[in-house]
Amino acid sequence: MKVLVTGHHGYIGSVLAPLLRDAGLTVAGIDTFFYEGCDLVADPIDVPSARGDVRDLTADALTGFDAVVHLAALSNDPLGDLNPRWTYDVNLNGTVSLARAAKEAGVPRFLFASSCSMYGAADLSELVTEDAPLVPLTPYAESKVRAEEALAGLADDGFSPVFMRNATVYGVSPRLRADVVLNNLVGWAFTTRTVKVLSDGTPYRPIVHVEDVARAALALLEAPVDVIHSQAFNVGADRENYRVSELAEITRDTVRGSTIDYAEGGGPDPRSYRVDFGKFSRTFPEYQPRWTARDGAHELFDAYRRADLNLDTFQGDRFVRIARLKLLIENRDLDDDLRWRQATGAMR
Repeated sequence: MKVLVTGHHGYIGSVLAPLLRDAGLTVAGIDTFFYEGCDLVADPIDVPSARGDVRDLTADALTGFDAVVHLAALSNDPLGDLNPRWTYDVNLNGTVSLARAAKEAGVPRFLFASSCSMYGAADLSELVTEDAPLVPLTPYAESKVRAEEALAGLADDGFSPVFMRNATVYGVSPRLRADVVLNNLVGWAFTTRTVKVLSDGTPYRPIVHVEDVARAALALLEAPVDVIHSQAFNVGADRENYRVSELAEITRDTVRGSTIDYAEGGGPDPRSYRVDFGKFSRTFPEYQPRWTARDGAHELFDAYRRADLNLDTFQGDRFVRIARLKLLIENRDLDDDLRWRQATGAMR
């Protein structure tokens, strides 16, 4: 199987691409390389890589691939709040344009990295399944909902989209993100000995390790088409639904000598949901998430210690996505549409 991974140089992609390659797939990647040089650990990527923007890809560029794993996106709510137009242009319009090009090129399978954030403010008395009402509360979540709807409209006998509704991802990656909850909590604890919680700690978040997301993508690529055709799958584990306060306590236990600090005036975050991941485990009984939050906290702590992470780096433009893009814009490297002002090379 020949697979194109968009966003292969990002947080998830730099873990997923080598995992697919090691599983025997022929992997190529395309990325804007916004985060080039923003490394935490050594990069294992050794796949043919092109510099490019998914908004610009044509059918000619996709001819010959058996599947696309579409990760490339503007990934988080602060970025969506900064400029919603960017989020809809990249996450919605870019996704639909890419899928149409893939379909025209005869690519039969299209894995879309969606998000559990589309469940928004859910009924906490029960775990939400893939059939639950979608209540997107942010431009980021809405862009995922609308992209799923558009991709489902493209599905036919020759084109099978599948939607990976990932829980909030955590864990060590060559291109770390410090702006996702567990990575952030452990980072604060490691650099300041204070577990900084910005809300009152009551919201629920399902979380999933980046390696478990990569393994789930491999299972979806290898599955018979009729098993996954135009379906959504929550990706994570039922046991990994936590209140933010519980993740803070796990972090405090992991980073000895740290204390929990709830921000003054921090209220409940309206984004709170508990997710049922049973569909994926029933469909792929051989797949079991390997990581827990406690294991992940220890992994992050060890990686931060080896990298000698300090507070300035942790909070800066290396690991915080919105800070990085603001820097590229301020330096006039990117234009008002988040495109490079000058060509940065075609291949790596």
